[in-house]
Amino acid sequence: MSDPSSSDGGPRGRAALLGPAEVRALADELGVRPTKTLGQNFVHDANTVRRIVAGAGVGADDTVLEVGPGLGSLTLALLDVVGSVIAVEIDPVLAERLPATAAERAPELADRLTVVGADAMKVHAADLPAEPTALVANLPYNVAVPVLLHLFSELPSLRTALVMVQAEVADRLAADPGSRTYGVPSVKARYFGRVRRAGSVGRAVFWPVPQVESGLVRIDRYDEPDWPTDDEHRRRVFAVVDAAFAQRRKTLRAALAGWAGSPAEAERRLRAAGIDPSARGERLDAAAFVRLAETD
Repeated sequence: MSDPSSSDGGPRGRAALLGPAEVRALADELGVRPTKTLGQNFVHDANTVRRIVAGAGVGADDTVLEVGPGLGSLTLALLDVVGSVIAVEIDPVLAERLPATAAERAPELADRLTVVGADAMKVHAADLPAEPTALVANLPYNVAVPVLLHLFSELPSLRTALVMVQAEVADRLAADPGSRTYGVPSVKARYFGRVRRAGSVGRAVFWPVPQVESGLVRIDRYDEPDWPTDDEHRRRVFAVVDAAFAQRRKTLRAALAGWAGSPAEAERRLRAAGIDPSARGERLDAAAFVRLAETD
C-alpha cells in the first residue's frame, strides 16, 4: 500500500501526489516522451494541483470530468476530494496506466476513477458512464478552446469548469467586450456561462517546461440562461460570431454582408437587433449576438 502522504512530504490527503521524480519515473517506465502534437506538458507540483482543485470548488457530490489526465497528477488530487472522476485520455498508453497509478497511490480511492480512452473532441454524453457536474482539466494548449466549447455543448450536466490553458488563451476567454483580446472565444464561452480569470500558473511546475505561461479560467454555466441553448440556436449564434470577427477591422455592416446576403440586409438586421451598423464585433456582448442571430 502506498504511503498516504503526498510526494512533497505533506500528509494532506489520502492520495500520494506525484512530484518531479515520480513523473519522470512514470514517463520512463512507459517510454513516454511528451509530444507537441498532443500538447503534453505534465504537472509535477503537488501544491499546484491542490490549488486547481480548490479553485474548482468541487466536492463529494461532484462527478468531475478530466480531459487529458496524462500521468495522473491532477487526477490524484481530484480523487482526494470528489465523489468520482471520469478521465478522458486519447493516448492509449497513458489511459491504460492511469487506473494502476490510482490503485498504487490512492488505494482507498481508486474505485472513484473511470478512464475513457477517447478523443475529447468526439466525446458525447452517451460515451460517459455518468453525467459530469464539473470539468477540471489541464487542457492541451493546441485544442483548448474547441474542447471546452464542445464539452459545454455536448454535456448540459456540466455546471462549472476550471481549466488550465495557455495564458494568452485564458486572457481571450475571459476578455470583456471592447478589449483588445475580446473575440470569438470570449463570446462563445459567454454563450454558456459567466467567465473569469482564476489565476496564473508558472512554467516551472511542468515537465517539459513549456515556452509559454499558463492561466486558469473558470466558467459557471447560467442557472437560467436568457436564451435557448439547443444545438440549432447555438449554431445560428456561433455563425454570426464567426462572421463578425472574420474581418474584425470592418464595421458590422460590411463584415456581416456575406452572412446576411448583402450589406443592406446586414444593416437591416443589425438595426432590428438594436445594434449600430457602424460598430465592430468586439463591442458586442453575447446577448447582442444572440439578438442578431434571432432576427429574420
